Amino acid sequence: MTYVDSGTSMPNHGADSNSDESVLSLELRTAASTVSIPTIRTVAADLAARADFDLDSIDDLRMAVDDLCAMLVRIAAANATLYCTFTVRPERIEVAAETDVDDLADPLPTGSFAWRVLQCLADEVGATSVPAEPGGRGRVRITLAKDALTAPQI
Repeated sequence: MTYVDSGTSMPNHGADSNSDESVLSLELRTAASTVSIPTIRTVAADLAARADFDLDSIDDLRMAVDDLCAMLVRIAAANATLYCTFTVRPERIEVAAETDVDDLADPLPTGSFAWRVLQCLADEVGATSVPAEPGGRGRVRITLAKDALTAPQI
């Protein structure tokens, strides 16, 4: 597993005070294997906890990342790499995960029960796929965003 810190942008105390937003972005690269999923979901939960997300939002993000990775591992090509990028903003965490797929791989299961669960756990979910060229591999990318709970729910 490889960890890449893509940099931290610190608040800019210059001309535009509306851009006072700190952003942390990091990427994990690992084999597209179920063995790596617990580590990836733990990273997601840790980032949410450090961003002061409430416990329910942390659990939702943890489960969403677990489901997202499991979907991609199921359709990944042999010996493919799973790329997960986490972008932490104030009140929001965005996750993008992608992997290579064989041209004969099952289509992305956007109509499946797992996809519906993912939509319930995250505030935004999206998917894109790039078809394989002859003799090559395609690529599937799933994105999700989870907002911190800002108001108490009754």
